Amino acid sequence: MQPDINKSSSVWDYKPWWCRPWSILLTGVTLISGSWIVFKAIWVTVLVAIPILTWMGFFLLVYPRSMAESGVLQVQEESDRI
Repeated sequence: MQPDINKSSSVWDYKPWWCRPWSILLTGVTLISGSWIVFKAIWVTVLVAIPILTWMGFFLLVYPRSMAESGVLQVQEESDRI
């Protein structure tokens, strides 16, 4: 079922299923733990974890906040009222 894009105030309603918070967390945890399982070396796991955690932090914290602050979601809601 598709969300009603014009009435949603959540940035996640505009994303496909594979780009939702649960999938971002699952992917990040799987990649970091997978590097530990395969290599059993803390330095390799840290090298893998740094860009993965940066990616996760951006898409889970920075991106939703910046979309909310930009007013893009509210503009679409206000256009429905007119």
